[in-house]
Amino acid sequence: MKGLILAAGRGTRLRPLTHTRPKPVIRVAGRPILHYAVENLLQAGIREVGVVVSPETHKDIAESLRHFPKPFRPTYILQEEPQGLAHAVQVAQGWLGETPFVLYLGDNLFQRGIQDFLAPFQKGVSAVIALAEVEDPRQFGVAVVEDGRVRRLLEKPQNPPSRLAVAGVYVFTPEVHEVIATLKPSARGEYEITDAIQALVDQGKTVLGVQVQGWWKDTGRPEDLLDANRLLLEALEPRLEGEVTGSRLVGRVVVEKGASVRNSTLIGPVHVAEGARVEEAYLGPFTSVGPYAVVRKAEVEYAILEDEAQVEEVHVRLQESILGVKAEVRGKNGLPRTHRLILGDLSRAELA
Repeated sequence: MKGLILAAGRGTRLRPLTHTRPKPVIRVAGRPILHYAVENLLQAGIREVGVVVSPETHKDIAESLRHFPKPFRPTYILQEEPQGLAHAVQVAQGWLGETPFVLYLGDNLFQRGIQDFLAPFQKGVSAVIALAEVEDPRQFGVAVVEDGRVRRLLEKPQNPPSRLAVAGVYVFTPEVHEVIATLKPSARGEYEITDAIQALVDQGKTVLGVQVQGWWKDTGRPEDLLDANRLLLEALEPRLEGEVTGSRLVGRVVVEKGASVRNSTLIGPVHVAEGARVEEAYLGPFTSVGPYAVVRKAEVEYAILEDEAQVEEVHVRLQESILGVKAEVRGKNGLPRTHRLILGDLSRAELA
């Protein structure tokens, strides 16, 4: 079996964070989102992994996976213009060949990995799709399931027939390629994978729906990123490899090799990546500080600071904030307040 990760999308709902970089390379709990997808595939025993990229995302995706912590050689498949999930599969058909495969959306996170979706994929089953019950399914593909079999699928319906959203993992036999070849663009102008699955159902094929155990996150919005960061940090194992002097560390805190924490208070769970510097600062729960970022004379909690972000001499607390690569926040003396910021790469903010 092969794995196909989709990482060609523009991530427009996350701008300005995705104005310069694709969503799957944004860090949560110290690692790019894409790394969790790769790790889940490898843990499921899948060694051949293809990654669908666009001309805009190829460089950043390849650079991110170059730093994957284990030996890993993906095959990159170019999708010149994103035209839907089914179109991405069609573009990858030459590489997939006649092999069953897992289709994995590169911006999705699963607490328990993907083994639960592979186990039911037995002889006679044409597809298995991951499903999750959500409050508002209108932003997702929605499934109607009877006795474990999918009977109907709708893409982002205004009147959902159920609360079962299609999560970001699908398992297919090669017969899906024949169905995709017959698809017409949807009202959105895209070739929908939900239409391909519905066609399999209409042909009498066995399509199983398996509900996600544990949590699942589609990191489509800034609040989803912050929540994913929180959920992943919940499982953090304390680890101190960097330099810690004159500081108070409480709970689950990771300070990676090459990082330094001086005269600061860290209330976990907190992750401080390699090369980061925390000086005379407070880091509150559910905060991730990226590689070579700086937090000096400032207070930050429930936040994500990307690579080389800087928060210096800020006399307000940054909360529920995301700072992109090399984003800067600097302050002047003023009354203590709490601010929420979402800054894209190379942005700069000065708080009075």
